[in-house]
Amino acid sequence: MSKVPFNLPYMTGKELDYIADAYTLGKLSGNGKYTKLCHSWLQQQTTAAKVLLTHSCTSALEMASILCDLHPGDEVIMPSYTFVSTANAVVLRHAVPVFVDIRPDTMNINEQLIEAAITPRTKAICVVHYAGVACEMDTIMEIARRYNLKVIEDAAQGFMSTYKGRALGSIGEFAAMSFHETKNVISGEGGALFVNDPAYTDLAEIIWEKGTDRSKFFRGEVDKYTWQHVGSSFLPSELIAAFLWAQLEKGDTITQSRLDVWEYYHAAFQSLEANEHMRRPVVPAECGHNAHMYYVIMPTHELRDAAMEELKKLNINAIFHYVPLHSSPGGQRYTRTHGPMDVTDSLSARLLRLPLYNHMPSNLWAEVATAVEKVVQRY
Repeated sequence: MSKVPFNLPYMTGKELDYIADAYTLGKLSGNGKYTKLCHSWLQQQTTAAKVLLTHSCTSALEMASILCDLHPGDEVIMPSYTFVSTANAVVLRHAVPVFVDIRPDTMNINEQLIEAAITPRTKAICVVHYAGVACEMDTIMEIARRYNLKVIEDAAQGFMSTYKGRALGSIGEFAAMSFHETKNVISGEGGALFVNDPAYTDLAEIIWEKGTDRSKFFRGEVDKYTWQHVGSSFLPSELIAAFLWAQLEKGDTITQSRLDVWEYYHAAFQSLEANEHMRRPVVPAECGHNAHMYYVIMPTHELRDAAMEELKKLNINAIFHYVPLHSSPGGQRYTRTHGPMDVTDSLSARLLRLPLYNHMPSNLWAEVATAVEKVVQRY
């Protein structure tokens, strides 16, 4: 059997040409030709008021936390089943992540639990669109409106996904997206902040440029630039932007390539789900997903681990995902939970992610599906 990696970074073929062009233009620091091309493409895709490329999705989340004006003791409601950056961005402002449980179907934050977790210290809700499948945003935005809360979309996995026809990253006041090499469209490391409330576009740009109005200076809007606000060096180099531009040009092709694999897996495992040997991902009708990952939920934690080991012996790199943040040392130190986390604890211990990457050869789809079926039936 072939060795099947979990992920394999993909290049379109134009990346090195664009990097060389950036060098020829004599602009390697950020905010040059390719940064502007990426900004324009992403703004058109999402209708955001402003998009700013960042070093990472982590950086974008940190910018969003600054824009939310978090102070020590303020609270941000979020799921525990997420990457550490979602919570770290809040903790760095000396605010407190407040975890609520996730839905058993999509593994997204349970919107029905948010309102009860709101206190006078709550400043924002941070949602995570797990596996590129949207949270129930209408309900969440309505709660935020009634309590005057900001909404941050952690759309790290949400490139080219939609909710009721709206691009993920375009719904909350702020959103963060990832272009890490494990994502659909990549630049090695990299991310973007989406600002959907026009009232914050100028401040976001200042925070992005080390807290200065440097961008206004280069546009000729001020005669010198000065320190205006807390900020940092969040913008990436032109080399990162040039690589990303080559990927964005092929965004539709890349997404369809992944959907082909996802749909093959989904059909292959239909009978296993019908016989209650596993559970497949759930994608609500109002959600258009991007096939960021394909996972299955095994009946028990022990069966998940056994299947993972058996697949490893067959050279198939299937892996688990997040350790819930509320159960980690950092989570116990910096955060609090509201209510039981039973769904988070149960599903995280039973979830198994299968290999899925851009332009994955079709013969490997069948190898993985056949191997999974044999292993699952054996146990």
